[in-house]
Amino acid sequence: QVQLVESGGGLVQPGGSLRLSCVASGFTSDYYHIAWFRQAPGKRREGVSCITVRDHSTYYADFVKGRFTISRDDGKNTVYLQMNSLKSEDTAVYYCAANWRCSWLDYEYNDWGQGTQVTVSS
Repeated sequence: QVQLVESGGGLVQPGGSLRLSCVASGFTSDYYHIAWFRQAPGKRREGVSCITVRDHSTYYADFVKGRFTISRDDGKNTVYLQMNSLKSEDTAVYYCAANWRCSWLDYEYNDWGQGTQVTVSS
């Protein structure tokens, strides 16, 4: 059974940093890419970043480029999202999801974590 578990969310002041983790288990194949999505209250879920499984290619939404960094440790089956220079508009529930390709289309992803809340506020 595929399972994705996020952690690392919390309350941080504007300009601060957080690192989110996504631990994956139950995959029968190592061929899975991991994306981070987020959803703010009253807004649609949007893609934030994605990393491929073998060559570790990375992709970022324009609104996080230069501030967020995605990485993965395949030995630990863990993907990280380092978030720096956080803004109030980054406040959302952050989810990790697995798919056979990196895509910004959330409906393409079948496997999701439960989400972790990130709140940026002074």
